[in-house]
Amino acid sequence: MTNEFQPKKGNQPEGVEDCRSSMPKVESNTGRGNSSESTSTRYWEVSSLLEPVKGGQQQDRREAEAAIEEAAAVLAAGGTVAFPTETVYGLGADARSTEAVERIFAAKGRPSDNPLIVHIADESQLAELVSDVPEAARKLMAAFWPGPLTIVLPVREGAVSPKVTAGLFTVGVRMPAHDIALRLIAAAGCPVAAPSANRSGRPSPTLASHVGEDLAGAIDGIVDGGPTGVGLESTVVECGAGGEVTVLRPGGITAEALAAVAACVSLDPALQGGGVAHVPAQPRSPGMKYTHYAPKGRLCVVKGAAPQVAARIQAELDAAAARGERTGVLAFDEHLQLYRADAVQSLGSLAELAEAAHRLYAALRRFDEEGVGFMMAEACPEEGLGAAVMNRLLKAAGHEVIYV
Repeated sequence: MTNEFQPKKGNQPEGVEDCRSSMPKVESNTGRGNSSESTSTRYWEVSSLLEPVKGGQQQDRREAEAAIEEAAAVLAAGGTVAFPTETVYGLGADARSTEAVERIFAAKGRPSDNPLIVHIADESQLAELVSDVPEAARKLMAAFWPGPLTIVLPVREGAVSPKVTAGLFTVGVRMPAHDIALRLIAAAGCPVAAPSANRSGRPSPTLASHVGEDLAGAIDGIVDGGPTGVGLESTVVECGAGGEVTVLRPGGITAEALAAVAACVSLDPALQGGGVAHVPAQPRSPGMKYTHYAPKGRLCVVKGAAPQVAARIQAELDAAAARGERTGVLAFDEHLQLYRADAVQSLGSLAELAEAAHRLYAALRRFDEEGVGFMMAEACPEEGLGAAVMNRLLKAAGHEVIYV
């Protein structure tokens, strides 16, 4: 099913937004790098491909399969198409085409020195992209592909546009664990460069409607496969000749899970430094250098013991309210009752940080929808998936932290 995209307004059930109705044309002057040219964004609803086949749904499934082929043809022709993965929605283009990749940067407003991750549908595609795959990388692929793990490898000369690598001699590659993404990439017949499908710096999209809010009119199409799973971008790693694995960006595959497969796992100094001081001028991975995932208002994270954290957050919220600001708080279920604010968003239980990962970006976008200008957030332990949650939360806050 294909339409043109306009985000649907109105209240939806928790974590679910729908945009399946026929939609009027949406245009923008941020499309293909030419201020005089706008893009009509097409829309394909394909979530039926993720459901068990039933007799009465055969027609829906055939239409969804045809929609995938149509979206893939747009990619193959050099267009930009947003699509779901198990992490967040990505904005895809043919990784081999500089013109196509430039459309990603133009639509997102992304800095040109920020490399892109290349998505593949089959491990056999690696041979055309990279010149070497260390044994440690092969072990990680066997354990975690398809899945939310990006591996940085030496790029084969001429295999992808130099815009993808941002001048580096390496390229990050992953195979997503999402049937719609795999179908689309395979049908397009090309490696697909795909950062998150949002305006640069904004919270990453976990629903097709989030993509529409940021990019409708600036890209060629949106494939709607429903809500994403993990909710945070992939883990990015680099493998050394001796088998060591360095985490460049934490994500859905934890350091602890990597350590069960790799001989030695360490964090890049940029992650250990607690800010941007240790980030090289040329980042080796997306998410290393710039403030990302940020809401429109000011966000601050508070770290410390629970009673002191809650007291400090409420004091900051009260002061902001006295200044006439609309306030919001991101907190865990165990402490929600302690807060008074214009908007209170739950990150789930501290005992289930996968829920925090899944909810984080949608919560930040809800603050924007409600016009919240001043936000406070509780920190969480940085073990396991908590490392990725805190990485994204601190970047969203521009590393503004209060310690109590």
